[in-house]
Amino acid sequence: MATKPRYIMVGGFLGAGKTTAILQLAERFRANGQRVGLITNDQSVGLVDTSLLASHDFPVEEITGGCFCCKFGSLTEAASKLTEAEKPDVFLAEPVGSCTDLAATVSYPLRRLYGDNFSLSPFSVLIDPVRAERILGLASGKSFSPKVVYIYKKQLQEADIIVVNKVDTLNPARTQTLLDTLRAEYPNAKVLPFSARHGTHLDKWAALIENVDMTNRAAIEVDYDTYADGEALLGWMNLTASVTAGGLFDGNAFLAAFMNQLHGTLTEHGFEIAHLKASLSPFEGADIAVMNLVRTDGGVEASHALADELESGELIVNLRAEADPEILKTLVLAILSETALLNKVEADVEHAEAFRPGRPVPTHRDRN
Repeated sequence: MATKPRYIMVGGFLGAGKTTAILQLAERFRANGQRVGLITNDQSVGLVDTSLLASHDFPVEEITGGCFCCKFGSLTEAASKLTEAEKPDVFLAEPVGSCTDLAATVSYPLRRLYGDNFSLSPFSVLIDPVRAERILGLASGKSFSPKVVYIYKKQLQEADIIVVNKVDTLNPARTQTLLDTLRAEYPNAKVLPFSARHGTHLDKWAALIENVDMTNRAAIEVDYDTYADGEALLGWMNLTASVTAGGLFDGNAFLAAFMNQLHGTLTEHGFEIAHLKASLSPFEGADIAVMNLVRTDGGVEASHALADELESGELIVNLRAEADPEILKTLVLAILSETALLNKVEADVEHAEAFRPGRPVPTHRDRN
């Protein structure tokens, strides 16, 4: 009898590094001869994550307009499309970073309704260590409003595995204190240090999910009014634009100038950034530049750089911050115009959308 494909969901708050981690897992599975299908998720269209994953030649289905919990039919349809086209041995799914209650509204219903089709792995939740230190009271620094923090902590509460990403950015003492605190506060979860950038402890994480079935503990209690209020405090802004020049231009320099200027402006306004990411890629080929910023007092980082100059390409910007989304949109558009002018290119905006997420209304909710 053929082995059922494995469904692995990797959650975590905005800026935790989920996409880079999923890419590490996907490359590992592929190196072991397994076919991989990826499912990305967002409240709107136009994802840096989808472009990044596709640039590594992985089949990707993108679910937009709500989280997996509220788009459950779209999730199963995406899995069916990947099954028909690619016949994956492993599905890696990345839900929206501001969502919680995913075990009850996604994993348990999948097991109940489609348990004959998939083996479901334990639910992993990634965290950014600096953000976690602040939320857990281990370090000072700007953070989110209490209702946003509520969502963050609920994500940790429902995790089977808490993956502390980016441990390469902390010294050993800070790392150990964070690991010990998480183990004490969330005793139902396994807690694992990890670095998506360097692949540190990737094999240990994979061993916990690749041939292990999900747990069967009771779903967490969630106050959906607080949950909805917390999501509504976050402003979302997605933009897609074509960038063209009369000849070749340095796309890496253009993207860095745009991101650094936007970072400075958001800082001046006092907005707390949950995640800002942008990509620039030619319209043909797999070359791509990707830059990220995961908190206002952090720094812009490049995870991928273009290998060559380009004449034209597609710019995608995904910004999530605790701020008025219309203000975010105005700032992004203004800075894009300024950056294009300074770099002597034209930026033609094809899509720009700013909004606050609506109240989550799950399709299903199973207690266990």
